[in-house]
Amino acid sequence: MKTAARIAQLPPYLFAEIDRKVAQARERGADIISFGVGDPDLPSPPHVVEALVDAARDSATHRYPAYTGMPEFRRAIAAWYLRRFGVNLDPDTEIQPLVGSKEGIYHLPVAFLDVGDVALVPDPGYPVYETGTILAGGEPYLMPLAPERGWQPDLDSIPPKVLERARVMWLNYPSNPTAATVDVSFFDRAVEFCRSHGLLLAHDAAYTEITFDGYVAPSVLQSDGARSCAVEFHSLSKTYNMTGWRIGWVAGAPEAIEAIKRLKTNIDSGIFDAVQAAGVAALDGPQDHLAATVERYTQRRNLLCEGLASMGVALEPPRGSIYLWVPVPKGHNSESFTNLLLDEADLVAAPGTGYGPSGEGFVRFSITLSDDRLEEGVERLRKAFG
Repeated sequence: MKTAARIAQLPPYLFAEIDRKVAQARERGADIISFGVGDPDLPSPPHVVEALVDAARDSATHRYPAYTGMPEFRRAIAAWYLRRFGVNLDPDTEIQPLVGSKEGIYHLPVAFLDVGDVALVPDPGYPVYETGTILAGGEPYLMPLAPERGWQPDLDSIPPKVLERARVMWLNYPSNPTAATVDVSFFDRAVEFCRSHGLLLAHDAAYTEITFDGYVAPSVLQSDGARSCAVEFHSLSKTYNMTGWRIGWVAGAPEAIEAIKRLKTNIDSGIFDAVQAAGVAALDGPQDHLAATVERYTQRRNLLCEGLASMGVALEPPRGSIYLWVPVPKGHNSESFTNLLLDEADLVAAPGTGYGPSGEGFVRFSITLSDDRLEEGVERLRKAFG
């Protein structure tokens, strides 16, 4: 059996490889603690679950949903954007619900890249920006991110010949995997750059609500001119602990939203209406769970930073996301340190090279495991390396 050439171009998906290593270790009887995947352990808010149950009992939700999403859900998204960012979106032309933001992030290159077109991709960055580009027939151009630049791309260093073929630029703040944050002035510069070069700016905003120490993450759509050249992906996964529900959206430039809508009407049948009703309840309902969630993550972040410091790894606590981007100890690279953690402490972390070549020298720790398992993991770090 011969697969398509595009499949051969894809690397193994990072988290599938992590799962394989964990399974092997568990087969030898190890009690593995995984810091590898950012999947919140905290439950979805009760009123959201209740909204799903109530809606699922209504047989009207059992039929095909609207391709463009429930009007009530689109209006709830628009109202949330206005409250949160002061951005007034048209729910009919500037918002498209998604089967989780990952789905839309993959499909955007299909809608905007022809064979040979270039997408500017952060390195290190969420792997789907690159793999989605490859599967669409485009060419990813990796924009190296470095700590001395605050993990921001040097836009002026992109070669003119690359920009001539570029159609899309990806950004992601607060960042996965680096946990870097930006202020709105960075988005102002990025929007101006994309407008001047005819690029669609695609911002993955999955972590804007998980921030610490008084930092408030901006939206790219707050920047002047952004709604003519930018879209923003968001998800209920991290904000409302709804990773398994698969519900999110893309918002922004009407021309881009229309193209994504046209694509989606040809490849999927939308989101179960009961899940969208739960999405309305999440966005319109009580938000008090979020402060408690952020406080819990703050405590976990601090505990893990202290544990890493005990083994000689100094780390400035990040201001956003659910990750710590940790420099490896002297004498190790990303892969060797990841293997050392597994062999010596039965701990799993994600090697930085899984997010791009510029991730070398780092590993990513997630803080989404339960408090007792995180405490046990920190204790193992101290015993094995302290």
